[in-house]
Amino acid sequence: MPVTLQEIDRAEWEKDAQVAQDLARIYRDAPAERLPASVERFIDDHFTQGGTFCCALFNARRLGAVAVRRETRVWWLSHFCVRAETRHRGVGSRLLMLIAERAQGEACLPRVPTTVLMMGDQLLLTRLGYHPSADGTYYEFHPLASQGGRR
Repeated sequence: MPVTLQEIDRAEWEKDAQVAQDLARIYRDAPAERLPASVERFIDDHFTQGGTFCCALFNARRLGAVAVRRETRVWWLSHFCVRAETRHRGVGSRLLMLIAERAQGEACLPRVPTTVLMMGDQLLLTRLGYHPSADGTYYEFHPLASQGGRR
C-alpha cells in the first residue's frame, strides 16, 4: 500500500474543511481510552499547544494520524490512530516509519512517551526499531535496530 506522509498544522486544519473532517474521522475511530477529551477538543487542544498531526495519505484519503509535538532535536509522538476499516494493513507501521525518516532528515529523534502507550503499541514500536529509554519513560527510534543492525 503506497502510503505517503502529510503534515497538518492549525492553519491547514482551519482553512480546509476536508482536512478537518478527515482528521476528526480518524480520531472518532479511536478507542475511547486513547483520547483525553472529545475528538474536536483533543484536536483543538493539540494545535493550541503548538502541535501538528502527521497523517497517512493513500489515494488522497487520510487513513491514520499521529499527534506530533516538536522540541529541539526531538519529536514527541502520541495518539496513534488508523481508521477502523484500514487497520491491520500496515498503514500504522508505514506512518510511524515515514515520521521517523522525516524526523531523522531534520536531525531529530522520534520519541513516544510510555504514558500514552497500550501493550499493542509497545509491541509495534519494538518491531519497528523503537526501544525503551533507560528510565522507561519513553520509547526512542533507533534506525539501525529497525534494519536488523546494532545500535
